[in-house]
Amino acid sequence: MSNPFKILIFSRTTAYRHESIPAGIRALHRLASASSSGPHPFTADDTEDASIFTPVSLAAYRVIVLLQCSGDILDDAQLDALKGFVRSGGGIVGVHCASFAMQSSEWYGRLIGGVFDNHPEPQPGRVLTLDPKHPIMTCRCSPDSLQGSRRDDVSAEDSERTWVDEWYNFKVHPRETSDGRLHVLLAVDEKSYKGGVHEDDHPVSWCQSFDGGRCFYTSLGHFDEAYEDDWFMGQILGGILWAAETS
Repeated sequence: MSNPFKILIFSRTTAYRHESIPAGIRALHRLASASSSGPHPFTADDTEDASIFTPVSLAAYRVIVLLQCSGDILDDAQLDALKGFVRSGGGIVGVHCASFAMQSSEWYGRLIGGVFDNHPEPQPGRVLTLDPKHPIMTCRCSPDSLQGSRRDDVSAEDSERTWVDEWYNFKVHPRETSDGRLHVLLAVDEKSYKGGVHEDDHPVSWCQSFDGGRCFYTSLGHFDEAYEDDWFMGQILGGILWAAETS
């Protein structure tokens, strides 16, 4: 077993605030606690205090989880600290409206891989798994403990499922935002719901290597129930481990 690494859960909002933030924080702490008996243990701190974004403070962490952040969450010096963290090999996990944060920063938009524009009312949609064998997608959590494990088999349920969420439309297609660097993991079938604008190619979850670090982003996670779901939390755990370069 390796020595535990640290993650920072940052959930500051200066615009819309999701009611599911506390559920997300609790779930991430459960992941950290359960990881203690696994091959890649980690511990978690959570804060909404942006003053932690200094080079010295961020050096203690391997991964920063931007949980439902919105609006201008960092000033210029704090954004520079985030850039330095990523350029030093730090990992980023962005959840749901992390794509609605720091919209004045082109660098941040490219880091996340997409910039939120709007969404229709929450409704069921058909989610398609584009790469079920990616390390992020093979991570699973049991509902009771959220202890992660790897799966080598790919079931029919892994390839598509119905999911209720806010289906984000992006200002620029994510594949264009990232100059083609994105590795898309999940897409939503726009024929299965109303209000999509990206037609036959609507990514909802992806990962990329960017500016020296790694970033995993999922636009899912609007409701509390997502953070109790083993499929969704498996991806969050997989994203943390992938961003930390354990896989």
